[in-house]
Amino acid sequence: MSNAGPLPTGFRLFLASQSPRRRQLLDQIGLQYSVLNVDVVEQVQPGETARDYVQRVANDKARAGWKQVAAVPSALVLAADTEVVLDSEVFGKPASADAAARMLRRLSGRVHQVLSAVSLLGASAERSDVCCTHVRFRTLSESLLADYLASGEWADKAGAYAIQGRAAAFIERIEGSYSGVMGLPLFETAALLRDWPAVGQGVAQK
Repeated sequence: MSNAGPLPTGFRLFLASQSPRRRQLLDQIGLQYSVLNVDVVEQVQPGETARDYVQRVANDKARAGWKQVAAVPSALVLAADTEVVLDSEVFGKPASADAAARMLRRLSGRVHQVLSAVSLLGASAERSDVCCTHVRFRTLSESLLADYLASGEWADKAGAYAIQGRAAAFIERIEGSYSGVMGLPLFETAALLRDWPAVGQGVAQK
């Protein structure tokens, strides 16, 4: 298959994520890539802002992936982190249905932010970007919430929901990047790849 996406010529792309949603998004823009399994600590540090946190985690994932492929000629490692933020608090992934219910009750009837960071790492450079999308939830009744929790879809989802799943019915509107809320902002990802220095050109200036 020809590479119809924005990958610069001569590079081999690695996605440092097992997320099927991120693979779906890369497939959408026609990229060829290999998948890496990385494991990094995802915990907000004292005094760390939500934006700094998502960018740091994305960078940590890219660096963890790079350790696996540094010997591969012209390798590029792409990583991302996406978090739901309300009142400056990073929600993360709920550990139980009760935790999911608490998150969703707080999101109900309010506007929250979804921060999605993307990091691109190669032998000559490291680049990253963060996009912010505002998401407004409808007011959730207890019966609606109970039905959703029973579906189990909340599991392993930042903020206990996925925009491409059942919770799409909760979302009145978004202002920003749909793909960013899914887990990989495609505009920012394509821009990082498009502006990456070509093989043999050295490191381009920011």
